[in-house]
Amino acid sequence: MYYGFYLGFNSYDFKIDYKTVGPDILIKRTTGFNVGIVADLKLQEYIDLRFEPGLYYTKRDLYYPNFTNSGDALREVNSTYIHFPLLVKFSSLRTGNIRPYLVGGVSATLNLSSNSKLIDDNLEQRFRVKAWTTNYELGFGIDLFSEYFIFSPSIRGVFGMNDELIRDKDPNSPWTSNIESLKTRAVFINFTFH
Repeated sequence: MYYGFYLGFNSYDFKIDYKTVGPDILIKRTTGFNVGIVADLKLQEYIDLRFEPGLYYTKRDLYYPNFTNSGDALREVNSTYIHFPLLVKFSSLRTGNIRPYLVGGVSATLNLSSNSKLIDDNLEQRFRVKAWTTNYELGFGIDLFSEYFIFSPSIRGVFGMNDELIRDKDPNSPWTSNIESLKTRAVFINFTFH
């Protein structure tokens, strides 16, 4: 078993399914920041079990159509996540100081900025999502071996499995009534040292 840490970048998005056809909600993504630790347990020569808890910060802007007032049309979704992924890493044969790998697994995410406990909703400009979500993750990377440590850049896609949206109190709310489901989508680029 060995340990390490990672730093990286993220780009979060929402996958929105609608109840009826209409103009889509536009989502503007920004680049966020990741930091976390790695615990890696070697199960077999080419298979490792990894736990990579981390802190992820990101921001998304949702632009709703059919509003003339910009205060009603824009919802800023600032998110601070504590991310708990449990992953299986499948490594290839090492060639020189390079070893590519695939990684996949599941994760749970706690959104510290979810607003889930607030009574206020979009009428008071409070966009609310559930605090906990579950995801599956798939990615790939390369282990680069040096004399003192292993450097591993990787790219991973994250796909939310459950609906995260908390509906407004008004069942005909222009912000939430037409949304069937709202799920997280994200891309992580991490640089791991171990």
